[in-house]
Amino acid sequence: MHPHKQQPANCPNKAADLLPRISSTRIEPPALTKQASINALIDNVFLSYNAGRLREACQIFTQKMLADDAVVGLSVSGALTPAGLGTSCLVPLIEAGFVDWIISTGANVYHDSHFALGMDLHQARPGLDDRQLRDHQVIRIYDIVFDYENLLGTDRFYRTICRSEPFQKTFGTAEFHYLVGRYLAEREEQVGRKGRSFVAAAYRHAVPIFTSSPGDSSIGMNLAALQLEGSNLRIDPLRDVNQTAAIVYEAKQHGSSGVWILGGGSPKNFMLQTEPQIQEVLGLTDSGHDYFLQITDARPDTGGLSGATPSEAMTWGKVDPEMLPDTVTCYLDSTVALPLMTAYALAKHAPRKPRRLMDRLAEMTQNLEIAYQQRRKDQKE
Repeated sequence: MHPHKQQPANCPNKAADLLPRISSTRIEPPALTKQASINALIDNVFLSYNAGRLREACQIFTQKMLADDAVVGLSVSGALTPAGLGTSCLVPLIEAGFVDWIISTGANVYHDSHFALGMDLHQARPGLDDRQLRDHQVIRIYDIVFDYENLLGTDRFYRTICRSEPFQKTFGTAEFHYLVGRYLAEREEQVGRKGRSFVAAAYRHAVPIFTSSPGDSSIGMNLAALQLEGSNLRIDPLRDVNQTAAIVYEAKQHGSSGVWILGGGSPKNFMLQTEPQIQEVLGLTDSGHDYFLQITDARPDTGGLSGATPSEAMTWGKVDPEMLPDTVTCYLDSTVALPLMTAYALAKHAPRKPRRLMDRLAEMTQNLEIAYQQRRKDQKE
């Protein structure tokens, strides 16, 4: 017998000492049956690898991030709304009070508008003949197809409303989307599609929606055309920087801040840079976001922000170092994770009263300005 295979009777069992500290649960799942619910599947069968990380994300979201004093920010990248996830997931999350503010790509806002305007998108498959689609004026987003007229009609909608008097001023993107949401909510009801648009739902519940790159979408392209016509509509992205920082600063003053990141890209960075803006640039005392959940298919070793881990974000002050155990990165497609997390949260947690942050956005921003000016005054003295 190998000398290391046999352990003396008086030798302590080192594994027995360590295992209880690093694990509280044995891998002993029940056999699945046709009655198994999504909640039971996630809690009892999603045990390891990215299924395990998804379980952790669901549990942290429902057990900690949805606390009464926690403010939840959601960043949305990737073409999620064309796939119907605005209707199936984002609208219910907003209506349940589970999302308090949002940063989205402009494309997700634009394609969300199709649903409010009564336009149709269709399931297809990848590998279609794109030249044939082009010849027949059919647009493709991987395995989603729709009539080119959807784009032209949505463009007309944005140009028409943005030529009107209420839009002839300077906006932050949240202010702009809030006003757009009013028109989309009206159109939803006119075409009998109320509840299809997450932008309209955000308007009804006063959830701010920011876009980190307002020129990088069909909406921005149409606004640029209106500028050539002499429109007075202007988008001020620097206003967004202060307004998003103000939301997080107040959240940390009165409770906690959690971020839920779908994908990565510019929306992820814009959401996380709120803490360096507060700490590094404005010089105010803070400790980073308390909760960090990310669903991504990006790798960290390429150096891109989309794959950066919460521990790396902690070095920038974006995540509270004391809260790293409450951070999860799940390497999974958002189109798989988002419906599962939404269904889990709706079943596990009662609705929260909407915070209606849009109603207080100016006040929160003013409070941040006062704190910054006081810090500058104290520093000079």
